[in-house]
Amino acid sequence: MENKNAIPVTVLTGFLGSGKTTLLNKILSENHGKKIAVIENEFGEVGVDNELVIGADEEIFEMNNGCICCTVRGDLIRILDQLMKRKDKLDYIIVETTGMANPAPVAQTFWVDDDIRATYSLDAIVTIVDAKHVWQHIDDSSECKEQIAFADVILLNKTDLVSEEELITLEKRIKSMNAQAKIHRTKDAAIDLNNILDIKAFDLDAKAELNPEFLIEEVPFEWCGIFDFESTEYQINMTEGPDSSLDIAFVKLDNDSEYQITKAKKSAIKLFSEEYKEVKNGKFLNSNHTRNCLLIEEAQQTFYFKPNKKSFYAVFTQHGPDEFNMQFLKSATNTQEEKEIKPINEIEYAHSHEHDDTVTSVGIEDDSELNIQKVNEWISYLLQFKGTDIYRMKGILNINGNDDRFVFQGVHMLFDAKADRQWKPEEKRRNQLIFIGKNLNREELVNGFKKCIVKKQLNFA
Repeated sequence: MENKNAIPVTVLTGFLGSGKTTLLNKILSENHGKKIAVIENEFGEVGVDNELVIGADEEIFEMNNGCICCTVRGDLIRILDQLMKRKDKLDYIIVETTGMANPAPVAQTFWVDDDIRATYSLDAIVTIVDAKHVWQHIDDSSECKEQIAFADVILLNKTDLVSEEELITLEKRIKSMNAQAKIHRTKDAAIDLNNILDIKAFDLDAKAELNPEFLIEEVPFEWCGIFDFESTEYQINMTEGPDSSLDIAFVKLDNDSEYQITKAKKSAIKLFSEEYKEVKNGKFLNSNHTRNCLLIEEAQQTFYFKPNKKSFYAVFTQHGPDEFNMQFLKSATNTQEEKEIKPINEIEYAHSHEHDDTVTSVGIEDDSELNIQKVNEWISYLLQFKGTDIYRMKGILNINGNDDRFVFQGVHMLFDAKADRQWKPEEKRRNQLIFIGKNLNREELVNGFKKCIVKKQLNFA
């Protein structure tokens, strides 16, 4: 049943450089009278999107680097839980996903969890398509295909950069992938907000009918075992597996009911997005509502843990325990030998989404002042010789002798830079750059940046 008091949510997605931040700035700067919170997810080791979004700094929430459909999804749930408790009610929420994200797991968040479903209502998935560059990705990028396929509204952006014939061909291709989505042609992401906000376009049944996999929940773990642990020492024996480490989290249960297990799954999703404790062979891990990273450094290893009290526990593992020949054992005592402990219930979780591991990022953060002429020469070189491999570049620049901070954004061989605003008196002047693409050479990019520095004050992350 629809909750008329629920806060509407728009998921804003689109491949790298399509124009999401441009649209977001238009939404936030327009006089619509809505109190909007923005939740951002970035792909890359240096977060700059928050700096590129204008206004309402306290209303922008950033999620960890990475794909929103994996560990970062726990951050999304955590932020939504925090927003529920706010005294000043919000009118709208926009979730801007990384250009490398599948929007389906984001949408799942709003109907899988009971508390979130009672507070928020998914209004629409809005996908921005770069009419100029989408052909470079539409055939070989699963993320690009998924963003188009799951959209309720598609903004065909940068229409001024292609011909009418090219637009017609692209629209036919998009309609073959998603016949239900409403398509709007845009330049600089300019559109009447009544066409994308509060339009009640999301239809779960229709999405599931077109693609049943849309209903399969993505979680950052593959297995859960329900154990009845005593307050005594246990050990985990393992052999080498497919990875050099294995994430594992323990969630205490009041009982072994279905309700408690479902509640534990939500807790585990959050835990898998938090900081973790690295545990080496022969050491104790934390079994109290904590994520551990077991380091697989030898052919065989043993880890130890001791629950605080006798209780049921849900144990979640990143991969299936059979991949590591994992055994849970009750440690030996003076009167008893060690004894293998079997779970009283086991649950396996599907994990079907694959990422394009060939796409990487290089981030640069530095406080030095830059020579504007050398910056122009460096960027010109990158556009001419590296433009096909650099899907996206963006950032903030600290230019020598100028009180304005400069922002730049580039997509393949297109580039734009301009003075944004003056640096605030209390603001630390710094450079933040992020490059996303294939075949990126970190050393070459860092060295190119260094040549633009006026004062040699290097402090690279």
